[in-house]
Amino acid sequence: MNRKTFIKRLLQVSAIGALPVLYSWQIEPFWVEFVRRDLPIKNLPDYLKGKILMQISDMHVGNRFDWNFLIEVFQEARAFNPDFVVYTGDYVSWENEIQYTQLHEVMKHAVLGNIATLGILGNHDYGFNWSEPDVAMNICDIMKNSGIRMLNNAQAEVSGLNFIGFEDLWSPNFNPLHVMKDYDKTKANLVLCHNPDVCDLDVWNGYKGWILSGHTHGGQCRIPGVITPVLPVRNKKYISGEIDLQDGRMLYINRAIGHSRQVRFMVRPEITVFTLTQA
Repeated sequence: MNRKTFIKRLLQVSAIGALPVLYSWQIEPFWVEFVRRDLPIKNLPDYLKGKILMQISDMHVGNRFDWNFLIEVFQEARAFNPDFVVYTGDYVSWENEIQYTQLHEVMKHAVLGNIATLGILGNHDYGFNWSEPDVAMNICDIMKNSGIRMLNNAQAEVSGLNFIGFEDLWSPNFNPLHVMKDYDKTKANLVLCHNPDVCDLDVWNGYKGWILSGHTHGGQCRIPGVITPVLPVRNKKYISGEIDLQDGRMLYINRAIGHSRQVRFMVRPEITVFTLTQA
């Protein structure tokens, strides 16, 4: 092999090797998938059958990626004309107070439900080391002013669907028993819980039904069935999608619309579009 041929082949190999890097950096992080699926809920009123519930999770507005793409995706999401929208935490990647301004700009374009829009907090919404309640309070105010009803260890019944919202597992305000001790089992209940590791704690008081979570981002980079190298949960089975907890509870983990870092491989960002059905 002469020098010219060697350099040509070296450039070809380099170009091929660069493709996965470019894809995982510049394409997949912004290639949002709208996942359509049914959400069968026990005791669901007849008039809510067929209604659309949209889950948006882990926006991570901050300086780690161009968050303007969230505004564009929200415009697409409105075309689904959701009846309910739930936001399941991690609205910012906290660094400083600039995130308040950034989040406010994004939430000017928030997707709102025709019937109701509700949200919970994630660990990143509590500032550094998840230990700054003042940051969480300010983020709650921004969300409320954008039309989102925040559930902080609280429940709210809207049009016959009862939403139960947990504070984040890693936050100083985590206290799910405050709300689970007196929920009504005869209602059509739906739990919003940012970190799916809560599913393994003894806090459920006999709850049977669906839990909508986020937090994991699906690992962001993985080879399904082979490896998911980064997963911020204790229970490594909690990656993404539907998981039967084998006790009457069903868990759904959203893969997140934002990113902790601008890289994804075989884990596209997600907005989930549920159709409510009767269990």
